[in-house]
Amino acid sequence: MSEKIKIDFEKTVKMSNFSEKELNTKKFHLNKFIESGFPNRKLENWKFIDLSKIIRENIEDLSFYNDQSITNSIDTSSLIDGLEHNKIIFINGRIEKIDFSYEDKNQIEIYDDVLINDSFENSNSLINLNNAFRNKYYKILVKKNYSIKKPLIIYHFANEKINSKNINLRLDFELEQNSSLKLIDYFSDKTVKNFTNIVYNFDLKTYSILKNFKIDKSSNKNFRYSFNNIEQEKNSISETFILSSGSNYFKNEINCNLKGEYSSAFVNGIFSLRDGQQHEIRTTINHLVENTKSYQLIKSVLGKNTKAAYQGRIYVDSKAQKTDGYQLSKAILLDESSEFNAKPELEIYADDVKCSHGSASGSLNENSIFYLMSRGLNYKQAKELLINGFLLDVIEKITDSEIKNLIKNMIGLKE
Repeated sequence: MSEKIKIDFEKTVKMSNFSEKELNTKKFHLNKFIESGFPNRKLENWKFIDLSKIIRENIEDLSFYNDQSITNSIDTSSLIDGLEHNKIIFINGRIEKIDFSYEDKNQIEIYDDVLINDSFENSNSLINLNNAFRNKYYKILVKKNYSIKKPLIIYHFANEKINSKNINLRLDFELEQNSSLKLIDYFSDKTVKNFTNIVYNFDLKTYSILKNFKIDKSSNKNFRYSFNNIEQEKNSISETFILSSGSNYFKNEINCNLKGEYSSAFVNGIFSLRDGQQHEIRTTINHLVENTKSYQLIKSVLGKNTKAAYQGRIYVDSKAQKTDGYQLSKAILLDESSEFNAKPELEIYADDVKCSHGSASGSLNENSIFYLMSRGLNYKQAKELLINGFLLDVIEKITDSEIKNLIKNMIGLKE
């Protein structure tokens, strides 16, 4: 693989105009990725789902070069209807449109080609891969005291022009003091055997609010990885919701650093899998100062031959007294061949804290199904009603009513 990736890297360099400093940085990350390769079960954070094996068995000749000079037309029928929103549209990894038409343009700044100096996850080979092959990079700044009026939807589309491609994307967001952003990541494509590698970095200043919704609902035969780093200052709030359902393989990672007093992080997620899909959510919430709070709830409904994993880690620094940290995962296994793995972790170095975790999995309660059937429902209807009630508990944690209703409609949930 090392020769192939070096050849593709040279193609990427020839098609771009990187500065010498940028090029040296990219070469550094390229070599770091070649040293370690795609992550596998030997790594503790990848013990449940082996990405190296998945790619090797499903993508015969993965290409790391993606020609960014090829423009793509936007299919407006694929855009979310019924919700006024700003938009960033990626097609085949290329940004085709940035539209903030609902906003005061003086309150938002967009930077491109900013030199990145990351301090997070240097040992993550997929971040090294992203840094080596990422082409265009944008940073979006929401200015002090400004709340985005309409949600920003980032569309991740792909068409038949790509096959067996690795696509690397990077966006950074900075929310200045007392600002807010509602962000929806929306994945929809009909291609097969592509691997998308996404890195987001969020910098939340004092009293800022981020609401981030990741929706992978459209059925497809692709493989995705998303890493989200969140830095939070005093009294900031982050809310992350993940619907993990459409792709063959998807791993969402969230690393959140609560660096300011009274900062809070909330992570809620749903796995709804079928037909051999493998998905994972891994969270690391670092409580680094006093009086911080985190809450995590993950629920899974797993069909035939599916596999889901949730790794949730709460770290409490010795300085982080009065921490409140909670995590819970629950899974319904609809078939004997389905598998759910949970790895809850608490690493606590302070003594005045309130932290807890829990995990449970099992099949649907047959007595509950029988009870509903005695009230006039057939077996399928009773089963669907129980699953809906199980998942609604997570949906109801969404604090934005408009987006909550949008997600309910997308997945056909009714109260």
